[in-house]
Amino acid sequence: MHLFGVIITGIGTIFLFLGNLGILRLPDVYNRVQAGTKCTTLGAFLTIIGVGIMQPAWFWKALLIAVFILVTNPIPSHAIARASRKSGVPLCDRSVVDKTREFEEYEEKG
Repeated sequence: MHLFGVIITGIGTIFLFLGNLGILRLPDVYNRVQAGTKCTTLGAFLTIIGVGIMQPAWFWKALLIAVFILVTNPIPSHAIARASRKSGVPLCDRSVVDKTREFEEYEEKG
């Protein structure tokens, strides 16, 4: 069981690393928020669950913390992206689709 916990923790650590790499490498705030949220949510979840598997006495506490992170982590990233959009932060020039602009145009017509 300890080996399984180490593997799960290692996979979580890889996701955390990839999320951090995405934050450094991606071109605009919207892409960075995406990388930061998706990868770090899964990475933190797996890392904490892995620690809970390695330390069975901590498992239920670790599971509660992991579920809390899973539920609450997307909320601040949504707030950051929405505030960026309302502040006028432009998309990267390589962005192809802008669903928010389509929604704003529809709202103006309606």
